[in-house]
Amino acid sequence: MFTGIVTDIGEIVTVEGTDSLCRIRIASRYPADGIALGASIACAGVCLTVIDKGESNGCNWFDVEAAAETLRLTNAGKWQAGTRLNLERALKFGDELGGHIVSGHVDGLARILRRETITPASSNWGATARFELEVPAPLHRFVAVKGSVTLDGVSLTVNTVAGQVFSVLLIPHTLEITTLGSAEAGQDVHIEIDTFARYAARLAETA
Repeated sequence: MFTGIVTDIGEIVTVEGTDSLCRIRIASRYPADGIALGASIACAGVCLTVIDKGESNGCNWFDVEAAAETLRLTNAGKWQAGTRLNLERALKFGDELGGHIVSGHVDGLARILRRETITPASSNWGATARFELEVPAPLHRFVAVKGSVTLDGVSLTVNTVAGQVFSVLLIPHTLEITTLGSAEAGQDVHIEIDTFARYAARLAETA
């Protein structure tokens, strides 16, 4: 489990493999000796398992594998050397739940339709931006005003909903410490719907 609170931005070093299985090396600030083999790390919101780790030339890295289903449902098949990824290590007992419950099981891709600057970067507090995104059907029925969504691993609150289009507001801190700061219209991002919304919908279907 995760919280959607990004703790580092990693950078892909190498990608090897095929359309059915890729091995990906990611450089990060996480100390290699503090990562257990088999540990889960959310990479751009995708829960992946650490299969190797190390340190080279003063740089910490860990390896993960992405199988066919992950490559089909996410942007992982397009990742290449130099791609930057929001990272979050798995939640431990006693950790603060600062975002919302996130599984790291991406539901699909949402397309950024519009990015609007609310306050410019030159303001006293930095830039603030509103994003409008389109979510594919039938996922849109799980997105609710004041509910939570995860976009590329970032926990965000939904501001407005109109059909398959919803909006979120990103504060300066979020824009600064996540890859969403460089996201633009036309870009697809990973979306994970709120776990509670998923179960509520299922209960309603079977009631």
